[in-house]
Amino acid sequence: MTGHVYAAAQVRVPAPPERVFALVTDWPRHREWMVLTSARQVGERVEAYTGVWPLGFLDVMTISRWEPPHLVVMRHLGRVVRGDGVIRVQECAGGSRVIWAERLRPPLGPVGWLLWPLARPVVNAAARLSLRRLARLL
Repeated sequence: MTGHVYAAAQVRVPAPPERVFALVTDWPRHREWMVLTSARQVGERVEAYTGVWPLGFLDVMTISRWEPPHLVVMRHLGRVVRGDGVIRVQECAGGSRVIWAERLRPPLGPVGWLLWPLARPVVNAAARLSLRRLARLL
């Protein structure tokens, strides 16, 4: 099996795109809203650890597109997460809409493909919860 799997979530927030984009790209603040994740910038890379030590994984990313205050595209280069992630911020009535989408290659080869139908609802739920937490911060 080849190709990618997809996950996405969105939320409306009562803040202008500039404020939203500043928060979503403030890597150390990810732990305040992203479920079980802490992040930091290391040179040209962003490193995010997801999980509770020692059960978790390091997600290594580079920024492949940067268009403040509306778009950041991250290329996931880690051993577990590989593919592209996008955070788009669109102005809308009363604030902004934040869209978080991932296009990923499942880890573990054929086993990852077989497990994706079980993992997808969990990944989407974590993304929705994270974005609701983001909205509360704004």
